[in-house]
Amino acid sequence: MNDDYGNFVKQFKRKTGIDLLLYKEAQMKRRLTSLRDKRGYTSFSSYFEDFQKNSSLFYELLDRMTINVSEFYRNRKRWEILEKKVLTHLMKGQTRLKVWSAACSTGEEPYTLAMILQKHLPARQIEIVATDIDRNALKRAEMGVYPESALKELPAEMKKKHFTYEDNQMYKISDNIKKCVTFKQHNLLADQYEKKCDLIVCRNVLIYFTEPAKKYVYHRFNESLKREGVFFVGSTEQIFSPDQYNFEFFDTFFYKKVI
Repeated sequence: MNDDYGNFVKQFKRKTGIDLLLYKEAQMKRRLTSLRDKRGYTSFSSYFEDFQKNSSLFYELLDRMTINVSEFYRNRKRWEILEKKVLTHLMKGQTRLKVWSAACSTGEEPYTLAMILQKHLPARQIEIVATDIDRNALKRAEMGVYPESALKELPAEMKKKHFTYEDNQMYKISDNIKKCVTFKQHNLLADQYEKKCDLIVCRNVLIYFTEPAKKYVYHRFNESLKREGVFFVGSTEQIFSPDQYNFEFFDTFFYKKVI
């Protein structure tokens, strides 16, 4: 790590509490260098100095760091497994569910969860906590307005039931779905975790973390789940030794807490 980037990592941690060393260095450095160069800076020190005075520069960097790429019903087959198998398991003897959508980006994932859960439970019995490190992404999530491209995988009946067409190919999600979801800013590598969750969904984020950081998050997610609770990961994030985190295989990309 060169001195310019290394000093930036230290300054960034002091300012934000976010430790870039816990992310894969090559990927993160490449991404941030590209944005820095695009903005006309030749060093991270000058870039850092300016984004301390310019909040839009800072939040743009945070946005780039977290890669906010999402859509409703992404990897549709997994959502079908969640509804048919995972929810059947979680709802045995239960009339309420608490779900944590971690690193939720712009909200497509927690709103997808709300739409699926409302097919089986009334809204008042659903608690979905949706968190992300990026405040700008959370603001967009709270608005609940999406381009048509974000809805391309969504079943037609869900689109018709839960969305209203706005101007310019934009769709607004219904208040009935929005009221199931509470958005909060959260750093998976520094902040307190949720408690007593039935289901945790964290997809396509941990691939950017170092192995020690991933292990930390797996252990913390296990502690956040109720016994028999389920952890849902992304399609490139299979856990090859789930038992070391007190999980067991439940279905492809789903792991059940055993202790």
